[in-house]
Order: sequence, then structure tokens, then C-alpha cells
Amino acid sequence: MSSRVLGLDPGPEQTALAWFDGASVGRHDILGNEDILAVLAIPPSEGTKVFCEDIASYGMAVGATVFHTCRWIGRFWQQAEASGHNFNRVPRLAVKVHHCKSAKAKDANIRQALLDRLGPQGTKKNQGPTYGVRSHEWAALAVAVYGYDQISGRSTNGGPPI
Repeated sequence: MSSRVLGLDPGPEQTALAWFDGASVGRHDILGNEDILAVLAIPPSEGTKVFCEDIASYGMAVGATVFHTCRWIGRFWQQAEASGHNFNRVPRLAVKVHHCKSAKAKDANIRQALLDRLGPQGTKKNQGPTYGVRSHEWAALAVAVYGYDQISGRSTNGGPPI
């Protein structure tokens, strides 16, 4: 059975999404959170899983936007499960370690690991597999690839299967 993973990078007002099927990047976009709820309201096709970046506490003070994001994650989770999706929350640290084998990895390191794995973005005339992925869509794609790897048994970027 083939799997398709929807990765989400949630925010207080907008959320990035990216689909990954193990070979190619599907739709990727940044949508208002109400629109994400509408996406999650669509019943899943066979083999579809949702992986959402989760908030984790590292002992630092946080502002209102973090709490708004937490509430949206809960709403996404509730809508996804009500529609029959398998919803998985993933801490950012797990995504960093998975793709870069380091908890100190930055967004640029994760983006490069994805480019190394999936191929260059390319140009408008000669589009690569990640052509058009931008901004927070990279984080959503990193979560989707992480989720796919968890399902398929691949341990890390370039690593042997579990």
C-alpha cells in the first residue's frame, strides 16, 4: 500500500501544508487556518496520514501567538480525527534530528537536507521536484517527509531502514 503524507507547519493565523508520497512533492501552500480545517474535513484516501509540527516547551517565555498556535493545533487534530484522518503531532526537534542528525540544525540546514534528498528546485523553464516551495512550506515539507519516513521505516535522511 502506498502512503501519502500531509505535513503541516501551524501558525496562529496561517498554516503551511505540503504533501509527500515518498517520491514526489505534491501540493504545497500557505493557507488561512480556517482553510486548513476545510482541507482536513475531506475524508482521507487510503494510506493518507497527517503529521503536524507540535509546540514543545524549552523553558523560555512565550507570547500570545504561541498559545494561539497551540489552540489551532488542537482544532486541526479534532477536525482531522472527526474526518477519519490519522493525526500525528511531531516536535520540531524530532524533525531536525531526523533530517540533519543534529538538534542544533537550523531551517537552512533542514532545507538543504531536503534538497540533497529530493533534488534541486530548478528554474521556471526546468522545474525540479521542489520548485516553488517557499517560506514555511519548507517546514511543512520537512514534517511530511519525516512522517513518510516513519511510516516506511526509514530512520534518517540517508540512513538505513529501521
